[in-house]
Amino acid sequence: MKLSYLAYRNMVSKPLNLLLSLLLLLLSVSLVTFVLQLSKQLGGQLNKNIAPFDMVVGAKGSPLQLVLSSVLHVDAPTGNIKLKEVATLQKHPFIQTAIPVSYGDNYKGYRILGTEVGYLDQYNAQLVDGKLYKKPFEVVAGSTVAQKLGLKVGDNFISSHGLASSSNEAHEEHPFLIKGILKSTGTVVDQLLITPLESIWEAHDHGEDEHHEEDDDRTEEAEVLKEHDVEKEITSLLIKFKSPLGMVQLPRFINENTSMQAALPGFEVQRLIGLLGSGVQTINGIALVILLVSGLSIFISLLKTIRERRQELALLRIYGLRTGQLLWLALLEGGFLAIIGFLSGWLVGRLGIWGLSHYTQNSYGYALQVPGPDMVELLLLALTLAIALMATLFASCSIFKLNVAKTLSDA
Repeated sequence: MKLSYLAYRNMVSKPLNLLLSLLLLLLSVSLVTFVLQLSKQLGGQLNKNIAPFDMVVGAKGSPLQLVLSSVLHVDAPTGNIKLKEVATLQKHPFIQTAIPVSYGDNYKGYRILGTEVGYLDQYNAQLVDGKLYKKPFEVVAGSTVAQKLGLKVGDNFISSHGLASSSNEAHEEHPFLIKGILKSTGTVVDQLLITPLESIWEAHDHGEDEHHEEDDDRTEEAEVLKEHDVEKEITSLLIKFKSPLGMVQLPRFINENTSMQAALPGFEVQRLIGLLGSGVQTINGIALVILLVSGLSIFISLLKTIRERRQELALLRIYGLRTGQLLWLALLEGGFLAIIGFLSGWLVGRLGIWGLSHYTQNSYGYALQVPGPDMVELLLLALTLAIALMATLFASCSIFKLNVAKTLSDA
């Protein structure tokens, strides 16, 4: 009889002990792999999406909220700023690019972003079909939006006011036209409907016009004045510095001397990751304790099993098995437990990532990957095996003291 088969039979002969050890291993491994993958992918996604911009200028409020809303598109904006207020910034010698963006509407929960074509260049976004927008209410759709909503070039849609899909206020007087579909970039661009700034302005200026439709005595001169005097607003200005001095001097100047706020995406994201990192370390610490407890469980289970099977072990010695082979039999049992527990925990961890990916995709437009094992997880497998085998060795010490004649005579 092969030792591997005998080890398997020994392992399944005590199903309750087996189940307890496997559950502890599964819980610890699934926690570690889930949290490590989540933090790794979240950090990678955040850094990838903020990379094109060094600074965001917007309305006063939370700098983190400003970055989340204007760069990552997962929060509500802090407010609007006057376009004329940022005009001087766009010409500053420290600034390489300054791209205005404006929010206000959505289509079935996907944000409509008013901005310049240069915004697409920052993410190396290219068309897979159609062409870029040139006029107000022309739109290029990100790959995810187009796929999820079934949009294609030539389609029209009506936007809803606000950023929530539950909004009932629609801009039916200004339908949008899909002019192009973008290739997948793996960035926030995939989740957006992108249009000229004028689309956002005209959609909301129209509301003001309707509000005053009953003023019959409005003169043509007043109409001209209104058109030219209205102060255009944007949500924020996304800036890429030409010189490192810009990052040192401009944020402080803007925060202290203007009615606007400057936020550094890199700093805010690192602060956010740092906050998440403390939680990750706590969870990993708990998982490590559970892993050690699972090793203790394996030790107790095998110690009890070996004591109960002293007669069986003595018989195996009579049939020709050496002490080393009996030890190898116990080690195989502990190794099987460790490998089965690790694989089960790894699969549960990946199922957790897959389920979370569906949630984040539907709620925030961000999808997580479900990759194969990485180096850290292989090291975790080695640690799991080491703990299980050490527990097995300690539990198997009595094998070396086995007195075959006395054990059989006592049976």
